[in-house]
Amino acid sequence: MTAEQLLTADLHSIGEPRGEEHGRAQLIRDTWAEVEPRVEEMGRLFYATLFRIAPESRDLFPVNMEVQRSRLMRALVHVVQMIDQPDELVPFLEQLGRDHRKFGVVAQHYEAVGEALFTAIGTTAGPSIWTPAVRDAWVDAYAVVSTAMRAAAQAERGPASWLGRVVAHERLGWDLAIITVQPGEPVPYRAGQYVSIETPQRPRLWRYLSPANAPREDGTLEFHVRAVDGGWVSRAIVAHSRIGDTWRIGPPMGRMHVDPASERDLLMVSGGTGIAPIKALLEEIAERPEQPRTQVFVGGRTWDDLYDFTSLRKFSYSNTWLDVIPVVEDDQGTSGAERGTLADVVTRYGAWSDHDVLVCGSPAMIRATVSRMLVAGTPLDRIKYDPFTMD
Repeated sequence: MTAEQLLTADLHSIGEPRGEEHGRAQLIRDTWAEVEPRVEEMGRLFYATLFRIAPESRDLFPVNMEVQRSRLMRALVHVVQMIDQPDELVPFLEQLGRDHRKFGVVAQHYEAVGEALFTAIGTTAGPSIWTPAVRDAWVDAYAVVSTAMRAAAQAERGPASWLGRVVAHERLGWDLAIITVQPGEPVPYRAGQYVSIETPQRPRLWRYLSPANAPREDGTLEFHVRAVDGGWVSRAIVAHSRIGDTWRIGPPMGRMHVDPASERDLLMVSGGTGIAPIKALLEEIAERPEQPRTQVFVGGRTWDDLYDFTSLRKFSYSNTWLDVIPVVEDDQGTSGAERGTLADVVTRYGAWSDHDVLVCGSPAMIRATVSRMLVAGTPLDRIKYDPFTMD
């Protein structure tokens, strides 16, 4: 199996399952391989079916469904990849179930979603692919998904979401802003996690953002937001957020963390606004009695993309356990940065086989960097990243 195949299979789901469970998982993956080239058609059919059999569910979604369809597909891909790895899949589903409380999802909605899903996949795949055995495999898989999500939602006693007021909006450029939000009560997240947010400019269009700070006594959350092409929410946040706006914040999600029990040194690799969860983790580490020796690579296409490098380097001056290296792809030779992609530069330094590794950034950056690190010899089980955070 190549590094790219490892990554496609999800880095945390590599294994060799056996027997009946493996057979069901293979049926699901084979079906998905047939459906994936027509995934947009399948997504439209899914929501058309859902809104027909459960018309009240339409009010849970935004008017423009493009982002929602994309998010559904990403969630399905993740479930397909992890279906025979319950130790990894179930915690993700539990987080998703708690997160869906903010929509007002009830038990009947799960039943309607299952029916719509089977209809959409079966119709898209066609009768020659959608055999009774294949349908049974998908029914069993969805039972795992819905059971985990519903159980977690029903067990949760905290708020379904939190309201917060924008108290600062710092525009760093035409496409980048730092937003500070003051929730009415603290959001119980851990450094490195992400939350979903809804803004008044884009109602019912949720976007995932990672706080750039560890939890504070005053509860404030700092978000780094870059406007991306086609990003309905990110562009509205950067250009139109105003002090006094009320944001709605969903439950924390994600598995990025630094194990305090680990005795290994730490490598962090971040691109773009992926620096936000890295900064939060560094703040948390700084408060521990002992800190691991930590190397951080911060990358971008140009020096201007390293928008927060100055504050990160200043932080390293007062924390001797931390070293920060800037990386740019297009360097005119005046910045003192390493030249190349993050994948190039990080692996140029070696295999990092004796380090714990965290990677944060765009999906393309994560894919390229982790693939190269695996080829270089970085152990698979040492690498952490969140595969589901990016829109």
